[in-house]
Amino acid sequence: MAVEIKSAPEIDRMRRAGRIVAEILDALEDAVAPGVTTWDLDQLAERLIKEKGAKSAFKGYRGFPGVLCASINHEVVHGIPSRGRKLSEGDLIKLDFGVSVEGFYGDAARTVPVGKVSDQARRLSEATRDSLEAAIAAIRPGNRIGDIGHAVQSHVEKLGFSVVRDFVGHGIGRKLHEAPQVPNYGRPGTLESLRPGMVLAVEPMVNAGTHAVDVLDDGWTAVTVDGQLSAHWEHTILVTEAGHEVLTRARPGTTA
Repeated sequence: MAVEIKSAPEIDRMRRAGRIVAEILDALEDAVAPGVTTWDLDQLAERLIKEKGAKSAFKGYRGFPGVLCASINHEVVHGIPSRGRKLSEGDLIKLDFGVSVEGFYGDAARTVPVGKVSDQARRLSEATRDSLEAAIAAIRPGNRIGDIGHAVQSHVEKLGFSVVRDFVGHGIGRKLHEAPQVPNYGRPGTLESLRPGMVLAVEPMVNAGTHAVDVLDDGWTAVTVDGQLSAHWEHTILVTEAGHEVLTRARPGTTA
């Protein structure tokens, strides 16, 4: 599959999609609290999607039942919202969310603490978020996909954490998942060259223990095989002539 270079009008639609993703994630982050269910968060996200005139990127995608992926603690990604999953003090919840606007997608994820979390949980989330920022700093014309993955891997591994290899970032545009794949590991100077007009969803998933994951019987929820914590951060990023533009950056004062 060839990498698509976006036109100025297409980029404008992706900016609008990215802004809506960030605004709804801000609202979801504000709603996270002990006693709230992942179903509550999904319903809030669905209501806000409608209010903003967007469409869900996730609901119905390969049969996924929610508009939000809500993954708790050792759940890495693709957690299915449920009325029976209540948040508890000390949990670490990953909120992965996307919308489309006039046929173009935005996609982002955050790891949000529920009340006061353990020092390990805090350090893991911070390391993952900082690895995403290191990856973003590596995005500019002439660099390569391998530079992005190397930035993530080198940052988290020096802190004693592990990069998930079974799930990777991706191009994004008219489709939620486009070429190229964007691994969160790799060697600098390798893989696809970055060009202005490319749009990438970069999403480090980092585990406190082994990088190995498994998928539950629901066919979606990925978990760490050793039961240790996982964190997930993601942004949709445009490659520009001057470097990059983060399309899903949150409002000042929030975590993303």
